Amino acid sequence: MKKVSLFLFIFFLGICVKGFSQATPPTDFFAGKWEITIVGTPEGDAKMVTELVRKDGKLTGELKDPTGTRPVTPITKIEEAADKLSIFFDTAQAGVISIELAKVDDEHLKGSLMNMFESTALRVK
Repeated sequence: MKKVSLFLFIFFLGICVKGFSQATPPTDFFAGKWEITIVGTPEGDAKMVTELVRKDGKLTGELKDPTGTRPVTPITKIEEAADKLSIFFDTAQAGVISIELAKVDDEHLKGSLMNMFESTALRVK
């Protein structure tokens, strides 16, 4: 009987320890402030800063010119996968266009604008 009691005690102790242990919550990789650089556009290299925020389960934000000379461009839609992100925004010249970015490491993304211009993103701290 002592062996059964000891076994049950250890079993329930293990369940309690497992139940109260805290796993690290998953991080929201794409959320945060990013500086996006688009290389080789007709107007030269373009830089934009965005702060992606998760609202109601979806990423949202706006694209800003770091110098403040251009108006803020709202992001119309963001599609995300495990390691990829597509940011859609409306422009006066070309309509809705997208920037596709893929995760390179914890601080960098790389991709293209409209599959024509190389783009990179750096996490801003």
